[in-house]
Amino acid sequence: MQQNGAGETSNGEPPALSFRTPSPLPMASSRVRRFAQEGRAVPQPRVMVVFSAASDTDKQDDAMSGAECADDEYRKPPISAPTLNLGKSLRTFSSAQEQFPEVIPLNVGGMYFTTRLSTLRRYEDTMLAAMFSGRHHIPRDAEGRFFIDRDGKYFGDILNFLREGELPKRDRVRAVHREAQYYAIGPLLDSLEDIQPLTGEKVRQAFLDLLPYYKENLERIVEIAKLRAMQRKARFAKLKVCVYKEEMPITPYERPLFNSLRFERTENEAKLFEHHCEVDVSFGPWEAVADVYDLLHCIVSDLAERGITVDQQCIGVCDKHLINHYYCKRPIYEFKITWW
Repeated sequence: MQQNGAGETSNGEPPALSFRTPSPLPMASSRVRRFAQEGRAVPQPRVMVVFSAASDTDKQDDAMSGAECADDEYRKPPISAPTLNLGKSLRTFSSAQEQFPEVIPLNVGGMYFTTRLSTLRRYEDTMLAAMFSGRHHIPRDAEGRFFIDRDGKYFGDILNFLREGELPKRDRVRAVHREAQYYAIGPLLDSLEDIQPLTGEKVRQAFLDLLPYYKENLERIVEIAKLRAMQRKARFAKLKVCVYKEEMPITPYERPLFNSLRFERTENEAKLFEHHCEVDVSFGPWEAVADVYDLLHCIVSDLAERGITVDQQCIGVCDKHLINHYYCKRPIYEFKITWW
């Protein structure tokens, strides 16, 4: 059939429609070009456009299946969360708790004890109650006794308090107090701190708390004495220690006015009395009724607890002139520390 310039056939009828696959665009991707050559539809996430050379049903089905396959490539399968069987795990935990007999055999550092389970659980917030609550594993020795890796010398005193509230003798109070701290037995700690010698220790510590550098000065005394003894290859060493209660000197004319524990001067006057005595260690000043001899007793006692033998004596006062008729007059003591 011959067409004229107006797009009509020679008999005047419009030409029949003809569907031809258009050639792919030069800028199209290789994937789109391949789908166009095969007569298949290009897959899109939401909109699907089908290019077909004929209205054939089989080719439309192929286009639809191709679009579905391409859409499946972009679709991710849902992730299922794992299910936790909490009920089963809780039942397993509860069944795993250790069961204890009514009578408990104990091995405390090689010493054997026997007591009731209720005795060990007397106070809930203690270490022993927690150990024998069933929540923790306790090792056993070869004979099946429950083993506690602790010195058992004073464990009998712990059991006696748990059984009937019995307190140890005075010579065992300090050691039992340390064991009560380890086992966290609060009622026993409170009871021991209300009897001697721990009551006196509390009063003594309240006084020593007024001296912020007391422990540091003790360490300084030990270090200086050790160094001097080693340098001189001597059996003992001597130190000069100043122990004074008043921060500033007081003349005989001022003493009647000294009605308080501390004599007050103005700030400018106080600067005139600032100085350091020529000694190795100085203790003071402090505001308390306890005097110099009380502090000397504390120093000697604390060094003796560390196995250090100390002899002390007053060898004079600091005669440094300050201003006008004022002199230092702080007492100076000689400490003799014997090492062997």
